[in-house]
Amino acid sequence: MDEKREFKNHLQHEKSPYLIQHVHHPVDWYPWSDEAFRKAKNENKPIFLSIGYSTCHWCHVMARESFQDQEIGDILNQYFVAVKVDREERPDLDSIYMTVCQMMTGSGGWPLTIILTPDLKPFFAGTYFPRESKEQMVGLKDLLLNVRDLWREKKVELIKSAQDITKTLQDFAKTKTGELLDQSILDQAYHHLKEKFDPINGGFGSYQKFPTPHHLLFLLRHWKNTGQNDARQMVNKTLQNMRWGGLWDQVGFGFHRYTVDPNWRVPHFEKMLYDQALLVLTYTEAYQATSHPEYRETAEKILEYVLRDMKSPEGGFYSAEDADSEGVEGKFYLWSQDELNEILTPEEVELTRQVYNVTPEGNFREELTGLMTGQNILHLTRPLNVIAQENGLKEDRISSDLEDIRKKLFKFRETRIHPHKDDKILTDWNGLMIAALSRASQVFNNNEYREAAVEAVEFIKAKIISDGRLWHRYRDGEVKFKGNLDDYAFLIWGLMELHQATFNSSYLELAINLNQELLDNFLDKKEGGFYFTSEDGPDILVRKKEAYDTAIPSGNSVAYLNILRLATILEDQELNKTAWGIEKAFATLIEKSPSGFTMFLAAVDLRLGPCLEVVISGDKDQPLTKKMIGALRENYLPNVTLLVNWSDDWLMEKVESLREKKMVDGKTTGYVCSNGTCYAPVKDVKSLLDIVKKVRKDE
Repeated sequence: MDEKREFKNHLQHEKSPYLIQHVHHPVDWYPWSDEAFRKAKNENKPIFLSIGYSTCHWCHVMARESFQDQEIGDILNQYFVAVKVDREERPDLDSIYMTVCQMMTGSGGWPLTIILTPDLKPFFAGTYFPRESKEQMVGLKDLLLNVRDLWREKKVELIKSAQDITKTLQDFAKTKTGELLDQSILDQAYHHLKEKFDPINGGFGSYQKFPTPHHLLFLLRHWKNTGQNDARQMVNKTLQNMRWGGLWDQVGFGFHRYTVDPNWRVPHFEKMLYDQALLVLTYTEAYQATSHPEYRETAEKILEYVLRDMKSPEGGFYSAEDADSEGVEGKFYLWSQDELNEILTPEEVELTRQVYNVTPEGNFREELTGLMTGQNILHLTRPLNVIAQENGLKEDRISSDLEDIRKKLFKFRETRIHPHKDDKILTDWNGLMIAALSRASQVFNNNEYREAAVEAVEFIKAKIISDGRLWHRYRDGEVKFKGNLDDYAFLIWGLMELHQATFNSSYLELAINLNQELLDNFLDKKEGGFYFTSEDGPDILVRKKEAYDTAIPSGNSVAYLNILRLATILEDQELNKTAWGIEKAFATLIEKSPSGFTMFLAAVDLRLGPCLEVVISGDKDQPLTKKMIGALRENYLPNVTLLVNWSDDWLMEKVESLREKKMVDGKTTGYVCSNGTCYAPVKDVKSLLDIVKKVRKDE
């Protein structure tokens, strides 16, 4: 090993794959630690904070250009204390300093570059910087030298600026309580989304396209409750075009993170666990709402990818796969015409050309130069039935031929050098995947999904829960970082979905216990809503309390949904009051921009009702019992909670009214209750569904 590789900085004992990637840099990186802060204070140096994650393409670029460069390393080591943070390990820090970046520059992203005073107050923010200055873009070298000079000559002004920025950040974090929202806010959000909707390609916006599954889940509910067919059409257009485009891995399945074009064709190639989970939920609900077989197939293929490539031997799920392999973005996923000619028969090559838009010159442009690369992204521009009609073929024949082609390409692709896999296990993202597996297991009656969700929960119980409290990250036998709001909220969601899939009350009991921990340690008892960090969490610049949805729904949104559902199941009015306090805490913010809070509005929709509880009482092995449960799972019935009365378990002891809902005349019996009103018990599937639809006012 050469001398440079032998050097190890202060990251050498960290478990984060992202931090490990930087261990041998000439930069003497420190993790976020008291040791680093003491050094900055003792040596009177500003802190250079770099936040990223291991599958981030531009993080890799900045590392190659600058952080592996000896001159940049020397400058940072001499004039700064350099600190590296994995945003996925420390989302609390990432959220704080990303807000700073957005406040100061109007935008954000990763790598996130922040310069702080020794007491952690920010005075400069940005994202990616090239090594050298270019036209209209300052280089990192010049930036560092300029900050060095300012720190020497105008330190008082920099400190004053940092104090002002911190005060603004603290003011920004405060919420102003309002009143409970009404139906009009849901209508406003729908109209805002409609205005931003791309009617040609689906999705929202006209440049980069992100999946934003929480928007689609909200629109499905809005369609169901109002009959606004445009809402469902927006969902259909988006889900179909996403699946046809390069955002979807046509060979190995799963969705990439986003596309850099409005047509869903050119992806940023990393794959995130949270995207897979949320999109499984979305395609599954869309299948319930439309019976479109492609939606079921898509959800099942996402889970095939996750269970094949993202599941750890211990039962948890890994975080992400990189965009890059061999230092080149997308190399693992792209195809040249010559490669296809070698792998496939001439007839298969021709079909691939027609279906997936392959060309000899390639359809993938180099991002910086805009030149064709000779590489192709496999994607469709029209549905298979249209292609079949154009070529006088049957659609099922094309589908069969394409599956043969896909298997050949997948087998060949497996011989390539794979992208880096971030194998840390995050509690919050695993909670989302448990929810997705559990929901899919219900709708598709798939035991494999149910068992995978159970295995993941057992792993979390064994490795990540300690003394009733959650930890955030597990890797290589180590748990680290106290659980945050998302960890609790998303895992509780997953546990509640798993209870719906299994009717095993131990999962619901664990969800209730974790929810109590959330109430005890995260709730703002005065103003309502949850802080992201616990009362006994790490000492940070500001405890943030947010409900805005980003790529992932906010923890407050999901916690609000969870608590409303738990209050219904437990018939607990105090929980309902707590839930309403969450809504009041963020009502003023939501009124300003409703479409930024679509998952939160799904909870508002649940609170506005009708919210239904259906209890099936009967022998679980009886055909009628199974038919009733199956009918409720097959139909798209948001805001319906299903419980069973067929054993003397924990839930029966907890909820007295559940014990009273017994079989009538020794036959399987269904009970429907909504907003304090219970309807006459029924003993057939049609009558049960008729009551549910009547209460919901479904046509």
